[in-house]
Amino acid sequence: MDATPTYRERLSVPLRWWVQGTMLVASLWLAVIVAVPEALAWAITGVAVALLAALMLGYGSPVISVADGVLRAGRARIEVRHLGAVQALDAEGARRAAGVEADARAYLLLRPYRKRAVRVEVSDPADPTPYWLLSSRRPDDLAEVLRTVSARVAPPSGSTG
Repeated sequence: MDATPTYRERLSVPLRWWVQGTMLVASLWLAVIVAVPEALAWAITGVAVALLAALMLGYGSPVISVADGVLRAGRARIEVRHLGAVQALDAEGARRAAGVEADARAYLLLRPYRKRAVRVEVSDPADPTPYWLLSSRRPDDLAEVLRTVSARVAPPSGSTG
């Protein structure tokens, strides 16, 4: 019995964003500590740290996964049997696909700190979404898993469905 390929990737924010956010909070602390009582300054800083963590973790929380015949990207999901062509995109291709070549009906899960992406055509005639465009740190791996899984669930050629 051969194992069905799976894939999982969290689009977490890069370390440099955490460093920059920490520097922002430190600057806030420096500005507040000279203006208000120390206890209040620390309370404000604590709230700022909690807010920073919530924003970074929330923005970096989407997961892209392929398992059990389903592609999940953030809150969206689609069975791989409804997928068509899959294309891994380099930084320039992803920029064009999200910009001048974009279709307003497409499902996008993009993050500015992930320059590469995967474009996945949707072949379900009942679905108005023409394709999904997903940021990825490993677009070639994701595209290969989707191609492999889609090939396994595709009806044999010559079949009428």
